[in-house]
Amino acid sequence: MKLVRASDGISLNLFNSMKKPAKPVSPRSTIKAREGKTWTEKMNDPSKEAVVKKTDKPFADIPAGGKMLIATPKIIDTYVRQIPKGKSVSLLTMRQDLALEFHAEYTCPVTTGIFLRIVSEAAHEQWKAGKTIGRITPFWRVVDPASALNKKLSFGETFVKTQRKKEGMK
Repeated sequence: MKLVRASDGISLNLFNSMKKPAKPVSPRSTIKAREGKTWTEKMNDPSKEAVVKKTDKPFADIPAGGKMLIATPKIIDTYVRQIPKGKSVSLLTMRQDLALEFHAEYTCPVTTGIFLRIVSEAAHEQWKAGKTIGRITPFWRVVDPASALNKKLSFGETFVKTQRKKEGMK
């Protein structure tokens, strides 16, 4: 493999020939996550642990030297389950609340978004498997209907909007 510097004006993906063929993408209606695990298995992964660390450099809305919580899907799930019916909490408020609870100044916005998606997909997966709405995590209380996250959910945007409307939220 020959390395080519970007400063030479040549843009090559040197790793194309080393990649394994991509797996076919599952249809959006499937309940399996990409790696073959269900969303519920991803949410309940026991190897995930919360970490509070100092940032070396500025990251998103976090300054260099800030104490940042990297939560887990289970922590996000527990938080969302505590939101009362008919109430909504913004993603920013959830991040601030979790930072306080874990003695940090900030909560990572990237992993929080990823983990909220895992929680959302897992809850919907459980609902499709027969759990009642009242027994799944009410992720629609945090997921803004206009958010990028809502647009990415495998089951479409309507579910969040419908559940929020049923609870008297915008």
